[in-house]
Amino acid sequence: MTRIDDTFARLNAAGKKAFVTYVMAADPDYDTSLEIVKGLPAAGVDIIELGLPFTDPMADGATIQLAGQRALEGGMTLKKTLQMVSDFREGDAETPIVIMGYFNPIYSHGVDAFLADAKEAGVDGLIVVDLPPEEDSELCIPAQNAGLNFIRLATPTTDAKRLPKVLQNTSGFVYYVSITGITGAAEAQASDVAPEVARMKESTDLPIIVGFGVKTPETAEAIAGVADGTVVGSAIVQKIADGDSPKDVLAFVKSLADGAHRA
Repeated sequence: MTRIDDTFARLNAAGKKAFVTYVMAADPDYDTSLEIVKGLPAAGVDIIELGLPFTDPMADGATIQLAGQRALEGGMTLKKTLQMVSDFREGDAETPIVIMGYFNPIYSHGVDAFLADAKEAGVDGLIVVDLPPEEDSELCIPAQNAGLNFIRLATPTTDAKRLPKVLQNTSGFVYYVSITGITGAAEAQASDVAPEVARMKESTDLPIIVGFGVKTPETAEAIAGVADGTVVGSAIVQKIADGDSPKDVLAFVKSLADGAHRA
């Protein structure tokens, strides 16, 4: 059982849906980013996705691309991202943290070294969007063996033939991408999401968490209402880009969390 598994068990027992957030590590700078990340659990966040900055984030829209560029320009690295997790863990031993990003920085660091360092830092899971199931031996299976959840994305184009392959080594939860396209591109619609979640639940007992296109408390509530929870990323990252203070960013996050938890 990982912290992710424990979190879903606790939420399920309480009849609550999960609220997950994404922020880019070290955006706009290390100290401000760490202050925001440390404040997320008190704002109602159940699981934190921490973005690993990368130069070519092909699944991300402009908001998250620019956040990654700001972080990289400020000197952020994979090692410093793991240091941020360690710094967070000094005051929080319970909230799950998922590193979300791309394989290149992990490959450059060395898979075995990365997994050891991530585990020591307090990472609970990985979302690596450019590694398909056909490459599970590269990172997914080693990560599972190291005690980290490996969370896979499913999309509106993941058909019945492809879905079993996507699910076969997935753990923690399934991240369902509610729209066809990049992050922040459109508004998620619960009426579109509901039948897709139902279809996936026929094939897995894992929680289904829905992200991409969730920008308001109302949408968070609607999407969480038809899934096991929801993820918000770009809308939060945009607040940071706009120069909102950590206090104001966290107030916005709380409004989203309250919406998701009403579902």
